[in-house]
Amino acid sequence: MTKPTIGFIGLGLMGHGMAANIQKAGYPLVALAHRKREAIDALVSDGAKEVQTPREMAEHCDMIHLCVTGSPQVEANMRGDDGLLAGLKPGTIIIDCSTSDPVSTLAMAEETKAAGGHFADAPLGRTPKEAREGTLDTMVGADTDVFEKIKPVLETWAGIITHMGPVGLGHKMKLINNFIAMGYATLYAESLAIARKAGLSSQQFDSVIRPGRLSNGFYETFMSHTLTGVNAHEFAISNAHKDMKYLSNLANDIGAVNPIQSVIKNAFAAMEASGQGDRHVPMLADFIAEQNGVDPKS
Repeated sequence: MTKPTIGFIGLGLMGHGMAANIQKAGYPLVALAHRKREAIDALVSDGAKEVQTPREMAEHCDMIHLCVTGSPQVEANMRGDDGLLAGLKPGTIIIDCSTSDPVSTLAMAEETKAAGGHFADAPLGRTPKEAREGTLDTMVGADTDVFEKIKPVLETWAGIITHMGPVGLGHKMKLINNFIAMGYATLYAESLAIARKAGLSSQQFDSVIRPGRLSNGFYETFMSHTLTGVNAHEFAISNAHKDMKYLSNLANDIGAVNPIQSVIKNAFAAMEASGQGDRHVPMLADFIAEQNGVDPKS
């Protein structure tokens, strides 16, 4: 049986590993260059076809992944004369792996349906390391028949695949997941700053938290930067802030009360406003330490 041709837009830290795993599984791959040439050149050398526009990709593909920064970038790739929708073949499935605004996701799903295709949201969990290993998590919003069609492809880059239900539920769950993660980051960073200011070292803090019930996998990757200088969580402050803004939009849309989330969002807003949006989430500990007049290396 001939395998469907897979398109990939967004060959960044996560996308390159995902696309490479799709290719390793024997799927014909069509890709659009990212900001740097390294990823696309590596994929083309292994047999991928490079295209110049999303429309050209749509003309060649049966399924297309989007793994970009957020909804503005998804919409830009979808719409317009050179967008995916302009060249979409009947029955093509677009899979948005970005962390997007669910309000936009539902609009994109309707526009894709009107163009004769199908839309699924499959945002990601874990890090670029798991992207390279093909063991990411994904939470999927899609009609059941669409999910069954895309599942074999998702299995090339994901270890845990959870079908949440209809389109949009994947992105909603992803934002809630990231709310919890960024909540951990903010709590750990502020607690660590207080501990340091109170005369405790980061090593003393860790000696109590790590072996106890308050530790978890996120704590371990978050604390790696503080304890060893190794960044084990390549997720930008600007992206964390973007996700928290999307969650605020979702809360407003459904009429939810979210006072804690507002505080968490503002921690990342403050760091980005200070010109540090390109730094990574574990470095929030440095920023909050400095706000408290504490040496981040203590």
